Amino acid sequence: MIVFRYLSREVLVTLSAVSAVLLVIIMSGRFIKYLAQAAQGLLDPGVLLMIMGFRMPGFLQLILPLGLFLGILLAYGRLYLESEMSVLSAAGMSPQRLLAYTLAPALLVALLVAWLSLLLAPQGVARVEQILNSQEALTEFDTLVPGRFQSMRGGTRVTYTERLSEDRSELGGVFISEQQLASDGKEPRAIALLVAEKGRQEIQADGSRYLILENGYRYDGNPGEADYRAIQYDRYGVLLPKPEVGAEVGEREALPTAALLDSDDLRHRAELQWRLSIPLLVFVVTVLAVPLARVNPRQGRFLKLLPAILLYMAYLALLIAMRGQLEKGRLPPALGLWWVHGLFLAIGLVLLYWEPLRLKWAARRVGKEALHGPA
Repeated sequence: MIVFRYLSREVLVTLSAVSAVLLVIIMSGRFIKYLAQAAQGLLDPGVLLMIMGFRMPGFLQLILPLGLFLGILLAYGRLYLESEMSVLSAAGMSPQRLLAYTLAPALLVALLVAWLSLLLAPQGVARVEQILNSQEALTEFDTLVPGRFQSMRGGTRVTYTERLSEDRSELGGVFISEQQLASDGKEPRAIALLVAEKGRQEIQADGSRYLILENGYRYDGNPGEADYRAIQYDRYGVLLPKPEVGAEVGEREALPTAALLDSDDLRHRAELQWRLSIPLLVFVVTVLAVPLARVNPRQGRFLKLLPAILLYMAYLALLIAMRGQLEKGRLPPALGLWWVHGLFLAIGLVLLYWEPLRLKWAARRVGKEALHGPA
């Protein structure tokens, strides 16, 4: 029991450290993407933390299996390097018993991943979709930030305001630049500049929103040419475009697991098998990691780390590829993704039993040579 607690603690501590680092890296990259959209006026800055929070279960369900895989490799690799595993082996710790001990913390991780994959991640995706859909009701006026140039419509429109009232109803010191495209819709034809002392939002009966500018000028002309037109106005209306926020995920990822169970759609079956595959992935990578963590103290603990990561990437890539084939109907649902797990489970069992069998055969050969002499 003492050995079991010791091994479990080593694996879980290393798993936590590796998973935390991976989570920070992934969430930082995704947060930068959302932050860039907020800077362009595509997202309300106030919803960024909510989006990240709802997306976290989806990140964790893929990070935890990888964290467990690397945790076993690093933790057991250190034990082999410091000859602790040699001592345990001399005390009767077989590879099969080591695997059995390792499957206990793996079971905890698998239960957590199953909870994330089957319940929390779909709920989080659904909430993210609701937030992104709510952004479609916003206009450029709602996402303006004072003192910042904000790009809209793929960069063809830039808006700036010097001041903005607390209730976001009045603007001061407004500047708008908009490229007018040619008839083919590709090449810019001219640029229209609007400047005004102040502005306010006005909602029409059909729901369209306009920015009403007061006391300003409009300049129309081609870049690099002196021929331009200037118009002074007392009141001018500008149609406010809606932020174009792309869909974060597909509709299937947001469906509850119970809805997938009752569906006969191939895409829904593929999504269901994918959600079930992630907890199963935890057990298979545990069987793979235990023999791969076995290293010679003279070779160092990182010798097998790169081949092990490549094997894990091949496993995950094959699952994703077969998921696509299942969605397209090129793979029978009964076969689905299960054969991929069976293949890598067989690889793990071969790796687990190969080294003890090789050592046993070598010992027999040495014994025969000592008894009968070399052939």
